[in-house]
Amino acid sequence: PLEGVKVLDLSRLLPGPFCTQILKDLGAEVIKVEDTEGGDYCRYYPPLCADGNSVIFHALNRGKKSVVINLKKAEGRAQFLEMCKTADVVVESFRPGVLAKFGLSPDELLRLHPHLIVCSISGYGQTGPDILKAGHDNNYLARAGVFALMKEPTILPVQVADICGGALPGAIQILAALRKKEKTGKGSIIDVSMVDNCYSLLTMPLARHAITKESITGGTDLLAGGVPCYGVYATKDGHITVGSLEPKFWKPLCKALQLPHLADKQFVQGADGEKVKQELQSVLSKHDTKHWKDFFNKLDCAVEVVQSPIDVCKNDEQLKSRELNVAITISDNHNKETIELPKTPIRMTGIKHSNERGPLLGEHNKLLLKSKL
Repeated sequence: PLEGVKVLDLSRLLPGPFCTQILKDLGAEVIKVEDTEGGDYCRYYPPLCADGNSVIFHALNRGKKSVVINLKKAEGRAQFLEMCKTADVVVESFRPGVLAKFGLSPDELLRLHPHLIVCSISGYGQTGPDILKAGHDNNYLARAGVFALMKEPTILPVQVADICGGALPGAIQILAALRKKEKTGKGSIIDVSMVDNCYSLLTMPLARHAITKESITGGTDLLAGGVPCYGVYATKDGHITVGSLEPKFWKPLCKALQLPHLADKQFVQGADGEKVKQELQSVLSKHDTKHWKDFFNKLDCAVEVVQSPIDVCKNDEQLKSRELNVAITISDNHNKETIELPKTPIRMTGIKHSNERGPLLGEHNKLLLKSKL
């Protein structure tokens, strides 16, 4: 669907590249515009592949092109502006004001090229007193209030702020801006704040609080461990998740575990709720995870065991059938390796995820730039 769309990607690390990988998998041409001091830092995170680039870099930059441009020099800026003439989208993730120092602010780019869509992804957005503050995923989740909902704040194992707060809102708004451009010929400026967008993830707990005025922090909220029917319980050798929010799931669960007296206690909170949790825990801890997986596979109770990503890739027949990975081949003059990497979250008619490796640094300079640096 995005065939013919050209994206200039000035971003690094995870949020911007994940965003533009989605656009690439939707058919866009994505050109990484990298600096002369090593380019995207993600190239160097171990483990490295046969071509010397990080496997993480390849996972986030499949099928993209790369040019090296020094935006600190007039010639480099001229080269970039020349590329903007035929581009549809620019994605950048510098701290606010960095591009303005080069005369390339979003406003200036749109003035020079009114057709251009400029998407800026940053921690705190382009306005406000803290826009220059440093941060990463855990900082943004903490600042937005997400961590406070947990009983004990802890590092999440996936980058929720980077992806749900940065990459996905960026991609969604770029698609909307492309539609607007198609209708009006006019470009757009998109301001993606990862903190803002993590705050928007709190829609349900904040909506409840607006009416009840009750605490939603410290694991007390409905979907943060505050009720027995929605939580994580230990087995003899692992963990199991219970998501039996609806009576049609909770009541069969209680019956199957021979705890029928708990059938009307799914939403009990406080000390009484802890007692219900303890009863559930005492039963679930008697058997190993495999036992409970087989046990609950025969029921319809919204229960899943906690399994490792390796189990997902190798042993989960449902997820294997969904073909969640794409295989890419990476080589140098002596070695060749094929690796499987997760696809972006796109599944629609006619879409084929790119199976090309990520680009070498500056690999496409001769092809795409009119003059040497």
